[in-house]
Amino acid sequence: MKDITLTISGMSCGHCLNAVNQAIRSVPGVEIRSVRIGRADLRVPDADGAGELVKAAIEEAGYKVDGLVPG
Repeated sequence: MKDITLTISGMSCGHCLNAVNQAIRSVPGVEIRSVRIGRADLRVPDADGAGELVKAAIEEAGYKVDGLVPG
């Protein structure tokens, strides 16, 4: 497992937090450390592309991932 931090735009309320949490939970093997407005700290499998799967799920939910930083 590896830690990553995502910066996310378009989040402004509790509904947004719930939607992003649900999107992240849809990706197998991902552990949520914390989700706050504008940011998510996660642990993802070491497999290449795991972060991109999370990014795609969040963007499919209607939010934009502005950055993905290994942590």
